Amino acid sequence: MSSRSEHSAVTVLGLGPMGRALAGAFVDCGLRTTVWNRTPGRDRELVERGATGAGSAEEAVAASGVTVVCLVNYDAVDGVLRREPVTGALKGRTVINLTADTPSRARDTAAWAAEHGVRYLDGAIMTPTTTIGTPAAVFIHSGPEDLYREHLPVLRALGGTHTHLGEEIGRAAAYDIALLDIFWTAMAGYVHALAVARAEGITARELAPFAKGIGDILPPIFEEAAEEADSGGYSGEGNPITSAVSSMAHIVRTSEEHGIDAGVMRAAEGLARRAVGRGHGADGFVRLAELLGRR
Repeated sequence: MSSRSEHSAVTVLGLGPMGRALAGAFVDCGLRTTVWNRTPGRDRELVERGATGAGSAEEAVAASGVTVVCLVNYDAVDGVLRREPVTGALKGRTVINLTADTPSRARDTAAWAAEHGVRYLDGAIMTPTTTIGTPAAVFIHSGPEDLYREHLPVLRALGGTHTHLGEEIGRAAAYDIALLDIFWTAMAGYVHALAVARAEGITARELAPFAKGIGDILPPIFEEAAEEADSGGYSGEGNPITSAVSSMAHIVRTSEEHGIDAGVMRAAEGLARRAVGRGHGADGFVRLAELLGRR
């Protein structure tokens, strides 16, 4: 299969909201795009825009040198790819898996691909569907660098930035998990804050400008904390763990006075108190990462 044909054609498996966005971006860039979804009918709009709807997953992967997969998880990926005749049709072709799951599942899929002669790249999408095809999109990838470079022209059709994080296949998923950890922990904190504020007669709209202010102070804190975590310095100057414990206790008490579940903050407070009990009360909050990492 020629390099030219590989770079002018692409198959997309999975037409949920993100899959449709990916396929639409490929179509808009003029790539010959073949699409398939287990549930029929989701390809209608894409076909009207110029995509080709495949009647089966085998037909879809056989239509292009590279197949981009975006399904709900790797169980769904296995259900499509790890069965004949699809596995046979993929031999010698490239799969770029943008499905979100764990690093261990990425490694397992890469091992399966190698056993069956399938060229494999793993990746993750770090921005919403609305960013796909625009400069705001962010993609991360891991796996063989030469394979990544070979298919970068196709990936660039998705817009935004693409970063190759290394040849170890699980690195993209590991970044994804760590970054989603930040996002969902922050969102859990925000919705809890909205509940506490409402109980005190403060509307979400009134709180929002001040909540954004909290968000604005985090980037420099992240940078400083990263240096401490990598160096093992854990300076608590100005804001030791003992201070954090005190403010967390205030949050727990106020929440529970209003009958609001404070389980998440209680867990964080408990971890901080454990650090104090181990003699780290004067250290910075990032010391907790070390405690969490101990087995």
